[in-house]
Amino acid sequence: MRTSQPVCVTGASGFIAAHVVRDLLERGYAVRGTVRSLAKPERYGYLTSLPGAAERLHLVEAELLTEGAYDEAVAGCEVVMHTASPYAIDVEDPQRDLVDPAVQGTMSVLRSAKAAGVKRVVLTSSMAAISDEPDPDKVFTEADWNERSSLKRNPYYFSKAEAERAAWRFVEEERPPFDLVVINPYMVLGPSLGPALNTTNQIFRDLLTGVYPGILSLGWGLVDVRDVARAHVLAMENDDASGRYLCAGEELSMKAVVEILREAGYAEGFKLPRLDMACSIGDFAARLASYAQPKGTGTYLRTHLGKRMRYDNGKIRRELGLEFTPAKASVLATVEDLFAHGHLERPVGR
Repeated sequence: MRTSQPVCVTGASGFIAAHVVRDLLERGYAVRGTVRSLAKPERYGYLTSLPGAAERLHLVEAELLTEGAYDEAVAGCEVVMHTASPYAIDVEDPQRDLVDPAVQGTMSVLRSAKAAGVKRVVLTSSMAAISDEPDPDKVFTEADWNERSSLKRNPYYFSKAEAERAAWRFVEEERPPFDLVVINPYMVLGPSLGPALNTTNQIFRDLLTGVYPGILSLGWGLVDVRDVARAHVLAMENDDASGRYLCAGEELSMKAVVEILREAGYAEGFKLPRLDMACSIGDFAARLASYAQPKGTGTYLRTHLGKRMRYDNGKIRRELGLEFTPAKASVLATVEDLFAHGHLERPVGR
């Protein structure tokens, strides 16, 4: 639906959300973005300096775990895009640090949206709510749910699955005036509007700085952050949008990603992994080493090594008309972004 009312974007300063804000402003919408604190508004200069922001962007404070915190933010809005949720693989207390903010925050936003008479909520979920482990015998679709994660096994994945389940349960039980549309992106990479280094882009910095001992047999379903933002806007504007949308472009192995970086000239001046561990012996060694890693990282490695995720992105392409940026272009844009924000030092002469 097109709307003349402000569109509320929760967690507006986040990696995906900032691009959603930019796209909405470019399309002429007024945006009400929530942030944790406005004590230092200069921190959000990358949002307030966007074209159209001076006239059509209003930032308000809202905290995920404070009941009623979103009442002001969603008042008078027909559409809410709920993107605010913690993203971390390793945390001290998974219930406190991941599950509670994800689930309780989602419920708080939905309750405020119901009270305000919102017409549509677009929720940022994750591929983590669809599966937490590749299955060589299966092609995943929107019909699949992650049934295996827990507070001990891939707790971040568990938080995303629990939050999305809670959202659908709320719609079924509470019968709010809005319909719910969910975007389930896989591994989101690409240029960041803000200065912070997000978890996914850090993987590429780690690949270039020698963090990985070798090329592991890992595969990632990559999706450009700009495509994810576009998916949110398309889900808002398409009256027939419904249900979940698996949002992922190409699946690439770590070996393929390293080769892209090598072909682009990043073998010189950086520490790209050279040892090919993408084999049964390498998997065995990496699994043993995973027990010395932080709990979340170790679990991720043990559930993903040696497996490639297969998925069907046909629904989002057919129903929303989304076309995906080639993975190679996104990988190279990510590296350039690391240079631009000072997360990676550009070699002399490049």
